[in-house]
Amino acid sequence: MAEKSYQWHLLALTATGIAWKPNQLAQVEVAGKTITLSLFEGQVSACAHKCPHSGGIMSEGFLDATGKIVCPLHRFKFDTRNGRNTSGEGYYLKTYPVEQREEGLFIGIPESSLFNW
Repeated sequence: MAEKSYQWHLLALTATGIAWKPNQLAQVEVAGKTITLSLFEGQVSACAHKCPHSGGIMSEGFLDATGKIVCPLHRFKFDTRNGRNTSGEGYYLKTYPVEQREEGLFIGIPESSLFNW
């Protein structure tokens, strides 16, 4: 299986340069995609804008005490590092890699090709 290849996009120089809501979530536009960012214990994670269950806007949810993002509609919980549904419903939330580099905070968007719809 081939490893994913990403186009990297600058989000900000550091996490403090992002417009975080009081719930430690933010919504950003990157490469034509709306993405939700989360900040937990100094670590930035990125995931899909909408819950895979019924389309709840993830940035309107909250982070629980363990850093899991919780959908505002039905309280489904997801690990923002790998997208795993941790409340047991069996859904998967798309995630994106985030890296803090010397030049700033970057997000990786998978490169499009015929074989990675």
